[in-house]
Amino acid sequence: MHRRMPASGIAPCLRSVNAVMNDPDTDVMLRRVAADDPELAELIRLSDEYMSALYPAESNHLESPAALAAPNVTILGAYVGDRLAASVAAKTMDDDGVYAEIKRLFVLDAFRGRGLAKRLMDHLEADLSNRDIPLARLETGILQPEALGFYEQRGYAYRPPFASYRLDPWSVFMEKRISPPAGGPGRDAGAGQPDAGH
Repeated sequence: MHRRMPASGIAPCLRSVNAVMNDPDTDVMLRRVAADDPELAELIRLSDEYMSALYPAESNHLESPAALAAPNVTILGAYVGDRLAASVAAKTMDDDGVYAEIKRLFVLDAFRGRGLAKRLMDHLEADLSNRDIPLARLETGILQPEALGFYEQRGYAYRPPFASYRLDPWSVFMEKRISPPAGGPGRDAGAGQPDAGH
């Protein structure tokens, strides 16, 4: 469950996920996804149906495809064969310090249990570290214990609402401090131009 966020002047440069990445252990391939990709639209449609079945409309403000096309948003997809099986987005923000908000993490039913969400988040968090973005934040819902457990295992801690969010009995807010890269400052630190296509 994700809510609309204000526009930010920071444009993400997820250059470490800009190229195709092959997972050495499986037939999973990670790569950037355009916001208008038809396969992504289907994942978003299914995600919307799922969330609408769980939460009242007034507490279910989902990030739209148009919002995902903003220049400060990058979408990463996990492909199994030639099919988009899972996706996640990162929205770089500067309204309360610099951070990235995790958006639209979703895995198709047929591909659950294969670790796709972990692979996506591993790559996304590594890129945030590489760009010296110190925090990842998110909003999710109280009726998704699997999601809450997943984020807890990854080191996300509960926190009050951030940015334009307000207290909502259906919402949960979490954040994780991103460690800097082991080799020193991130190679994309300070980059100010968006990648082509986003």
